Amino acid sequence: MTVPTASSPLADIARAERDYRFLVACFREVLAETGASDLAQALPVEGTFPNSVTSHRRFVQACSITFQLLNMAEENAAAQNRRALESSAGCAAEPGLWGAVLHRLRQQGWPSADIAAALRHLHVEPVLTAHPTEAKRATVLEHHRRLYLLLVKLENSVWTPNERRAIRDEIKRELERLWRTGEIYLEKPTVADELRNVLHYLTTTLPEAIGWLDRRLLDAWDELQLDAEVRPTDPARLPRITFGTWVGGDRDGHPLVTPETTREALLTLRRSALQLLHSRLKELAARISLSDHCQSPPAVLATYLSTARSAHDPVLQAALERNPYESWRQAVNVMLARLPGQELGWTTARRTYASAAELAADLRLLGESLQMVGAKRLCDLEVWPLLRLVETFGFHLAALDIRQNSAVHEQAVVELLQAAGVDGRYDTWDETRRCTFWEAELTQARPLVSSEMPLGDAAERVVGALRVAAEYGRQYGWSGLGALIVSMTRTTSDLLAVYGLAREAGLTISTSDGLVCPLPVVPLFETLDDLKHSPDVLSAFLDHPMTRRSLAWMQRPGQPPVQQVMIGYSDSNKDAGPVASLWGLYRAQQALSAVAQARGVRLRFFHGRGGTPSRGAGPTHRFLNALPPESVSGDLRLTEQGETISQKYANLITATYELELLAAGVLETYLLAQSTKKTPHPIEPIMDFLAEQSYRAYRALLDLPGFLEFFAHATPIDAIEASRIGSRPARRTGKRTLADLRAIPWVFSWSQARFFLPGWYGLGTALERLATHHPEWLAQLRQDAMRWYPTRLLLMNVGSQLLLADTTWMEAYAELVPDVAIRRTVLASILAEFERTRRGVEQVFGVPLTERRQRTALTMQLRRAGLSALHQRQIELLKAWRAARAASDEVQSESLLVDLLMTVNAISSGLKSTG
Repeated sequence: MTVPTASSPLADIARAERDYRFLVACFREVLAETGASDLAQALPVEGTFPNSVTSHRRFVQACSITFQLLNMAEENAAAQNRRALESSAGCAAEPGLWGAVLHRLRQQGWPSADIAAALRHLHVEPVLTAHPTEAKRATVLEHHRRLYLLLVKLENSVWTPNERRAIRDEIKRELERLWRTGEIYLEKPTVADELRNVLHYLTTTLPEAIGWLDRRLLDAWDELQLDAEVRPTDPARLPRITFGTWVGGDRDGHPLVTPETTREALLTLRRSALQLLHSRLKELAARISLSDHCQSPPAVLATYLSTARSAHDPVLQAALERNPYESWRQAVNVMLARLPGQELGWTTARRTYASAAELAADLRLLGESLQMVGAKRLCDLEVWPLLRLVETFGFHLAALDIRQNSAVHEQAVVELLQAAGVDGRYDTWDETRRCTFWEAELTQARPLVSSEMPLGDAAERVVGALRVAAEYGRQYGWSGLGALIVSMTRTTSDLLAVYGLAREAGLTISTSDGLVCPLPVVPLFETLDDLKHSPDVLSAFLDHPMTRRSLAWMQRPGQPPVQQVMIGYSDSNKDAGPVASLWGLYRAQQALSAVAQARGVRLRFFHGRGGTPSRGAGPTHRFLNALPPESVSGDLRLTEQGETISQKYANLITATYELELLAAGVLETYLLAQSTKKTPHPIEPIMDFLAEQSYRAYRALLDLPGFLEFFAHATPIDAIEASRIGSRPARRTGKRTLADLRAIPWVFSWSQARFFLPGWYGLGTALERLATHHPEWLAQLRQDAMRWYPTRLLLMNVGSQLLLADTTWMEAYAELVPDVAIRRTVLASILAEFERTRRGVEQVFGVPLTERRQRTALTMQLRRAGLSALHQRQIELLKAWRAARAASDEVQSESLLVDLLMTVNAISSGLKSTG
């Protein structure tokens, strides 16, 4: 796909700075009024570098809050600028949103009917995970939300001076509350804590955002005068949006996620979904006050109520006796009575809804009965939005994935075979023998061992979790369960083993054709080598009889069978560097799509993106446009991790914007992919060359003698590993190796020390070698790179990472490396590559980075003084903390760690980034 020419307005920067200085003035008053006048004067917001303050902890907290106020001001300014642009230039003015996408599709000749047909075909599912990158407590996030709402409140021009002063006082009250609240986790959060955090978004902003998203689509449709006959008013015509989560199901390297944890997570999600729908049904009942005397209820509604009466259920009878001569309200009363809720203490009908689909059918009947009496507006504005929520959140709120590492599955199989008295050396078998074993074994319905037989630790944990899923699915239905994800998938037997383990847990269904698994078994390809071999693995897996049967069992009517494949942006980056990772993912998606297409299967890609460009992050519409056209099916999942969740979904306006970018972006890429010839782009061979050369440069750095020692000392990785940010350990097994270190703390630690190395290293050498060996390719790249989405995304992301990096602080953190020779060698390589990359990227851009990435440069300018003060303190604390640990001084070490983690939190706020 080719990029249209566009410019990025910077009008919101001035507005953000104005609001920021207003908030800082309020904060300074709060500090002075609470006895911290020295801190009020020391805030580094005017480019000053404070010499000294009374309290280190309070200064760092003040800096952290100051950065949070800046982030808040920028978020609000961006939102208000979008609104102003839309008001002055129309809905098509803002790139990536419904208006712009519909306008572009219409310009390209797409009929309204085809656009409408595509909309109902789409399915997007953000998956909220609890990766350890959210450095702020949930309590603090709630304070931020209230502050943001007050800032938005001030945008209203109708307030009198006294009312504005009152709002200002409210802002000061929230700032004082924030100032008096501890910001960091003093103990690691539990999985239950992380689930509560995710539930906050799933039950507050996201349900509201779905309604706003749909209204914005309809407004854009009307403004652009698309065909009213196919206007997507009915929820059945809207893109399908659902949510998933890993919290309580992701056990990869997480020993605290037990089968009981998963059971409780599933039940908590279900209870929360039912409470959400119960409150919305009660609201509907209060509003839908139509009198039978003013309009006669249609026969279909009368029949519905008559059927409820004939059940002779006292609870239903009580529901029908309320609100006489208000049939529509009585129908909602019946729905409330049939909503499951015994576990919540509700009085329910004897026969409650077995699934959310039954409630959805009743709401559809209610809406259609309103249309029959001419109350279309009430249907559109009252019933359809609730039906949309039921279809989005169901009785489960978010589908819970269960993820485990292939190595743990392998050990579980070893233990099962030993318990069954079979050859237990499964871990020594080659791939052919493993696949042959599963080929025969999966024709049998009987388990290897009885459910009462004691198992080894790995088998007990794996089978126990799958047993919980089986029990939940049989009791409540399968929609609350997501996928069985196999991280570090390397062979086909890694996937077939999950079928075998599922059979042991009762998570299979016997059919006349043989066993099926009711949940999708999903490979997760993470390293560059795994991505290269992924087509062969997927081919053999799709050809397996149990896979074919299972996909057919899960197949939706009128749709092809769907196989989900997850690709990991984080580990591939840690393994291969930013360029080889991005391009390896691109090539893998092309090849995997061809494998599926040859078998009549539609691939549902699950993009395991992180919170930084080095881990796949970036503007959503640019990310979607950069996908290979052949991989775009209109059906995808993607992770929302750590602090990304609060940045995107904490506030309703921003949550709506982010969901709109996602849904509108998927519509655009899906339809453009239909009209794009699946022929290689001329830049593809250039990217092959750049990926190979950058990979060599990146691996050469990692293979330098002493590199790991440099990393261990020149970044705060040890402090991050000791932090209380997330419930999950920073390493999968505890081994002190780079391979065992998770990609998230790897990126987090490099960003804290301002290297941002995973976001750019290797591209400079690759561009230099391109100029030497293929100067004609470099010329072509300079001409076309910004017009082809994959290279545009790469260069823009690298450019932003270069601007966030700071060589002065790289050198300062490098001084923490005790071995002088290692320090000099590794730092010299990093600084030289940094300069090569900056020079090479600017050569392709044709302008300095600060001109091409003006927004990043300007926002960093506002943060420079505060970050400098914090980096200096963090370096001093790292020295003292490491010395205390070396001396086994636990009291001093713990005290310094708290101070150190406060700088980690504050720097994260300043950079708007962790991992």
